Amino acid sequence: MTDSPAVQALLDPKEQPILDRVLAIRDKLSLLKQDKSTYIKSHDVLKHYDHLIEQVHLLNIVREEQDKSLEQNRVDNVLDDCFQLVSLFFLTIGRNNEAPAVYSMTSTIKRLLDHLKEAAFYSPKDLESASQALDSMQETLKRGKDSHSPHLLTLLGNRLGTCRNLLAELKLSLTDLSPELTPTYERLVSILRSISAANTRQKFPASEVQRFQDQLREIQATMINGKFLAEDSTTPAGQHVATELLNRCLAWSDIVLSREGRIDERFKATYDKLCDIRNQLEKLSITQAWSLRETDLYTYQRQLDRIDESRVNGNFEDSLGQRADLHAQRVGPAMVPCCVVD
Repeated sequence: MTDSPAVQALLDPKEQPILDRVLAIRDKLSLLKQDKSTYIKSHDVLKHYDHLIEQVHLLNIVREEQDKSLEQNRVDNVLDDCFQLVSLFFLTIGRNNEAPAVYSMTSTIKRLLDHLKEAAFYSPKDLESASQALDSMQETLKRGKDSHSPHLLTLLGNRLGTCRNLLAELKLSLTDLSPELTPTYERLVSILRSISAANTRQKFPASEVQRFQDQLREIQATMINGKFLAEDSTTPAGQHVATELLNRCLAWSDIVLSREGRIDERFKATYDKLCDIRNQLEKLSITQAWSLRETDLYTYQRQLDRIDESRVNGNFEDSLGQRADLHAQRVGPAMVPCCVVD
């Protein structure tokens, strides 16, 4: 099993014993995850969870002594693996409303918000859904303040704070969007996502994408002198937000129709890997949902991590350091939210 994310700093010798113990915990959690011969028992999960919290406490002591509280190295990478597994185990044993279960949920929300920011198009409904999820997690932490380690609660609180900061940043870009223009904007978001989804089909649906483009032309035809009007013929606020998105939709539909689903060969391996992850998850959700354990999703999470981390400053690059064209750059990230597991 590889660590995630990529190592960022050399390991302090004082942290080596902690790393050794955390690696052992991860191995035991991995074995527990792979054992399908019996049901997961709460006792086994809590035992590993308690051992993990002990190591977090020891790590905090070492780093406080050396004023390295923000250090990120291999210990943190392996701890992340462990907490992801423990979190998924808590979901598996039905303890969804306890603090440890929040860890993997914050990872899912963070990934979705990151990709919404990168895609630079999303609806108020998307952000409201994320906000409600974060509020629910915050309540879970409040309920767990007397029953779970303060070290874990601090860690989870910081992760929630990171998500809330990102959410606030996304909301800021939609502050100018008026209620009158919101339905049009949300329709444009829906069309753009539909075009992107059609673009990843095994057989490119040219007629379907053309219909989406026709819908965009119809929306464009409602504009008067380049502006959207309200029912009372006034000009609602947020024109630039809706107009920019309309232009993006039209440009993207042209690119998709011209490429007809063909991916740059330099990046086809990555694209095929994303397709495979998506297809496997869809198959699991349809045919094996009754027997699916939340911990079964861990492998897919880590595969997505590997793909995300392979990008350079958010861009896919080939072996020579050349960036992918706009089509490949957008197709890859557009598929990641479809593969995100929770």
